[in-house]
Amino acid sequence: MTIAGGIILIMLGAILTWAVEFDIAGFDINVVGVILMIGGLAWLLFAVYRLSLARRAVADSAATAVIDDDPVVQRRVYEERRYNDPPVV
Repeated sequence: MTIAGGIILIMLGAILTWAVEFDIAGFDINVVGVILMIGGLAWLLFAVYRLSLARRAVADSAATAVIDDDPVVQRRVYEERRYNDPPVV
């Protein structure tokens, strides 16, 4: 379930809605295209939501560390780097 899957469904629905001029008795291609576009939009929004949750979970777990197996006491570790390169002349 990726962002690309949602975009592909939206594109396929748009093609069926506006580019296809084909009629089948009892079957409306335009309605199928609109349904695919709505489904693709829902899929896309859900994929972006899952991606943001995963990134937030990784960032939260990397930022905190548990001390002495006590889940209440936490610390944040910041890393600072200093580069002592000579100036470019």
